[in-house]
Amino acid sequence: MAEEHPVGLTRDAGFQIGVSRTLPHPPEAVWDLLTSPEGAALWLGPGADLTGRVGGPVTAADGSRGELRSRHPGTRIRLTWQPAGRAGATTVQVTVTPSGGGTVLRFHQERLDDPEERARQRDHWRAAMDAVAAELAPRRGQMDHSSVSPRTHRTFTG
Repeated sequence: MAEEHPVGLTRDAGFQIGVSRTLPHPPEAVWDLLTSPEGAALWLGPGADLTGRVGGPVTAADGSRGELRSRHPGTRIRLTWQPAGRAGATTVQVTVTPSGGGTVLRFHQERLDDPEERARQRDHWRAAMDAVAAELAPRRGQMDHSSVSPRTHRTFTG
């Protein structure tokens, strides 16, 4: 009998998790929120600031820290991220992609230690996605994208 391959385990990046959702907002609105201090706080924690230069530090008020690895304005941010109390850094990427009349927002994290951390981070990214959607919801009245329905997808499950 073949050994079962754990969900989310990759050869090169350890355990990983990805969460995506289609939001009924234009990509510019999603990007502007994600990269603002208020938006960065929703997915990285209070005090997170993404306005620095590539290669520069990113920190949050709880002691979490990382390095901004790349920023492609309007579409993607990649950073190393070491939550407070964790022994080593992970890699986090957020992407914003136009889709129909809305936007697909994706959070992806790799270099997780084990299935338990993967499960915790899946819950974290789903909560972050809910918070981003809730923050954007009052802005929806400014446009009509009623044909775009929010939905959550699990991706990168190995």
